[in-house]
Amino acid sequence: MIRTDALDLLPVRTAVPALERALDERGAAVLCAPPGTGKTTLVPLVLAGLTGGGPARRVLVAEPRRIAARAAARRMAWLLGEQPGGRVGFTVRGERVVGPGTVVEVVTTGVLLQRLQRDQELPGTDVVIIDECHERHLDADTAAAFLLDVRETIRPELRLVAASATTDAEGWARLLGGAPVVEARGVSHPVEVVWAPPSAQVRPPHGMRVDPALLTHVAGVVRRALAEREGDVLCFLPGVGEIGRVAGMLAGAGAEILQVHGRAPAAVQDAVLAGPSGGRRVVLATSVAESSLTVPGVRVVVDSGLAREPRTDHARGLSALTTVRASRAAGRQRAGRAGREAPGAVYRCWDAAEDGRLAAYPSPEIKVADLAAFALQAACWGDPDASGLALLDAPPAGAMGAAREVLGAVGAVDAAGRATDRGVRMSRLGLHPRLARALLDGAREVGGRRAAEVVALLSEEPPREYGDDLAHALRTARRGGDGYAARWRQEVRRLSRSAGRGTEGGADEGAGTDDAAVGLVAALAFPERVARARGEGAFLMASGTGAEPGAGSRLRSAPWLAVAVADRPAHAASARVRLAAVIDEGTARLAAGHLLFSGEEVRWADGDVVARSVERLGAVELSVRPLRRPAPELVRGALLEGLRREGPGLLRWSRDGEQLRSRLAFLHRVLGAPWPDVSDEALFAHAGAWLEPELSRAGRRADLGRIDAGQALRRLLPWSTGDAARLDELAPERFEVPSGSRIRLDYAGEQPVLAVKLQELFGLRETPRVAGVPLLVHLLSPAGRPAAVTADLASFWREGYRSVRAELRGRYPKHPWPEDPTTTEATRFTSARLRRE
Repeated sequence: MIRTDALDLLPVRTAVPALERALDERGAAVLCAPPGTGKTTLVPLVLAGLTGGGPARRVLVAEPRRIAARAAARRMAWLLGEQPGGRVGFTVRGERVVGPGTVVEVVTTGVLLQRLQRDQELPGTDVVIIDECHERHLDADTAAAFLLDVRETIRPELRLVAASATTDAEGWARLLGGAPVVEARGVSHPVEVVWAPPSAQVRPPHGMRVDPALLTHVAGVVRRALAEREGDVLCFLPGVGEIGRVAGMLAGAGAEILQVHGRAPAAVQDAVLAGPSGGRRVVLATSVAESSLTVPGVRVVVDSGLAREPRTDHARGLSALTTVRASRAAGRQRAGRAGREAPGAVYRCWDAAEDGRLAAYPSPEIKVADLAAFALQAACWGDPDASGLALLDAPPAGAMGAAREVLGAVGAVDAAGRATDRGVRMSRLGLHPRLARALLDGAREVGGRRAAEVVALLSEEPPREYGDDLAHALRTARRGGDGYAARWRQEVRRLSRSAGRGTEGGADEGAGTDDAAVGLVAALAFPERVARARGEGAFLMASGTGAEPGAGSRLRSAPWLAVAVADRPAHAASARVRLAAVIDEGTARLAAGHLLFSGEEVRWADGDVVARSVERLGAVELSVRPLRRPAPELVRGALLEGLRREGPGLLRWSRDGEQLRSRLAFLHRVLGAPWPDVSDEALFAHAGAWLEPELSRAGRRADLGRIDAGQALRRLLPWSTGDAARLDELAPERFEVPSGSRIRLDYAGEQPVLAVKLQELFGLRETPRVAGVPLLVHLLSPAGRPAAVTADLASFWREGYRSVRAELRGRYPKHPWPEDPTTTEATRFTSARLRRE
């Protein structure tokens, strides 16, 4: 029996007519409705014709998380008075509850992508709702782009709804071709904000680490909220580990402690969503409870202010979730949970001043995540660079480049970036391409079942208590009775079936040891992370990044590791190994064969040319021996690399050579061509034009030091045009002053400098010039010390000379200090000597 009373209470009902009109007229719409208004549960039922008497349609609802998909299907089935699998069903990875009469199916966005890749038309589906699109998950963005492509090319009648829990809908409306935005008002009760920052400073989060002092503080705030307020408490924490630790701190708090996250058992999820059963409850939840789930009975929210987002370090080949400060938008969503059913309160574990400095919205996943899976999806869709996809944010070029390298290495795409047959198979496994490669190739080596067991461990990282040794974690999961082990066994069954379909034959399931199988599969998944020991528990990965297992780990004594999970702590030189398997060199060579290099290597290292015959696996040197007669072109290349790194200072520069370079730089700056550019970059770029034949005769650093750079530089003079003969005219090395002295000019600055004793310029009325540029005159005292600087000699004689004369004539009485220097003969001598002469 349909629960009409419950349906009538859902606030989104008032927006349904406008939504139906928008879909009839435009075929697409953006639905904005706060959490709890019924957008996830009532709207699909109405659009399917199950309530309200509309035409019958088949509706597909895409949720970002498995827990949300199950919960939405159960709630809709309950509203219809049914169980999931009837007219409402759901499909998530590893679980499908649908029946022949199912017309509303809730799926994860990952499942939706799989269906689109198998059949772009989505036959039998009339309406697709992408829920929680404001969260900007990569799968949701990708699914929306594919659906828009389908609507434009082959199914214009397909109806699309982008459902958002916030009012930031303009971007989605533009993406859907100017689709109407339909807003539903929620029943919102006032929520009091209580600022509850820690009394002492806590360390900011880094990687997956959260300061234990903050978790202790959050637990204290939960106890305070229980004492000060009525109703259940919903506490937001970044991840499963933090939820577990805070749950332990709340023992004896006088309330039932429940934990909600993607890994929570279905029974616990059902208990949370069913509402209070008597006593008070404290629900510890990840961001899944921000908008995807409705938790009845909550009057108080405690917000730790933290969230988890994906991050990728492309330079080191490390990607993982990282702890970040939650955005202001997330904070509003979380706070709103306290005012769903009655007035409530939110305790924020930071101060009001800090709130304004938080990011406005969470980072779109496409901007920060590893894009290998996205790039494979795009390639299988026929758009390898994703340039034709309608996306709110374009994928960063660097991340896409790194993704294509990964896909090429595992054989998922060809040289042009198009998906191979193997890549298409990999895309249908519901795994990251790395893990898909490990499953397919590993099944041939160690058997489908064991490959599936290891890949299942890699796809959902085991709990910390399983340890950092992947082989030990496998044995623990096999005999384990915890929630993780149950999920792991379910995923193993799914992957075993996939491995059987995706491989031809396969190794004997009993071949080799478990330890060897675990190591090989992990190395196949992460070949650039195979690592060789370099002493004292330290390792070097093929990617060039250092790695180190934790103190006391048995992995520290291994000769080789296949590193599955690693992060880089703040200020640490090496990555911290969190999960790895022991392997040998043969396994490393097999898994990372595309990184193997063998040949002559001549390069600039440690300040000189190093020539050797080397075999390397990425950055890991397997064997090295000196090379007695390296190829001359390789030596020349190494010397050029040294010049590029350390500059032309490696050559021998006399004073005349340095001045020649300064003169040429001045002429190039002032006159341009044909006078050459002699900057470091230009000299390196045209080394062959001025350093030959000396460069080709050199074999090491000392040989460079014997090359007279000044003489070599003269080869760059514009001899062919005849301008070289004008060098001394345009930029003379020395300038003859009125006294007869020939003074060396300094061309190192922006303006040539003439440093000369003041008396030697008597009678010179105007500033001298070279190449049309006035000299910067440094006027010196008789002792050669600076007295004045001018680029306008006439002005100095009129205005500045008098004060200089007054200051210096008493100090140097033996030298002439005429009142009018412009009519006095210049001299290098004292007054007495002038009289004698």
